Amino acid sequence: MPKWMKNNALSITMFGAFLIFLVLQSVFGLHVRNEELVRAGAAPDSWAHYLRTGHFAESVFENWESEFLQMGFYVLLTAYLVQRGSAESKKPDQDDRAADRPSEATPQSPRPVKVGGLVLVLYRNSLAIALLLVFVASFVLHLIGGAADFNEQQALESDAAPISALRFLGTSDFWFQSMQNWQSEFLAVGALIVLSIFLRQHGSPESKPVTAAHGETGA
Repeated sequence: MPKWMKNNALSITMFGAFLIFLVLQSVFGLHVRNEELVRAGAAPDSWAHYLRTGHFAESVFENWESEFLQMGFYVLLTAYLVQRGSAESKKPDQDDRAADRPSEATPQSPRPVKVGGLVLVLYRNSLAIALLLVFVASFVLHLIGGAADFNEQQALESDAAPISALRFLGTSDFWFQSMQNWQSEFLAVGALIVLSIFLRQHGSPESKPVTAAHGETGA
């Protein structure tokens, strides 16, 4: 295995799996959509056209929305809240790490640390900010895609006038789609936090060492 691939194997695997499953989602989504079109007496979509439909956009971005909401809040909350015994928590009595202090900067430290001021403030919180910004973008794209899919369905089933994305924001459909994903994401993270107190995965940085006591906190 080339060194660059070995050094980036985790991200390559994750993004590779993402692309594979996204393509498969579009293929199976196209079949679902075409079954609906045929039942309504309309011509089936091509794959290229399906990728531009609200049906596809809604299904993609409602999931991205929940993932990045959970990840953004998780990163932010772990900076302030603790769970004794969890590998996912900092220690209950832990202050800021020495390496988090600008006074501990080294020549290899990122440039924002050396610049200081507002640049450093933003950089100190850049991970949570980036994740939550992707959540906001996904939320908006889910809303737009959901409104488009709602109007596409209405056009197939009735002569009802299309509605705007803003009006779709006030529907139960939109919030039902969001809540069914949000609750599952927070359940999964909560389960990981608690299960990591008692269970182990040898070799994983997400787990405490196999010999660690249940009350030991942090990986």
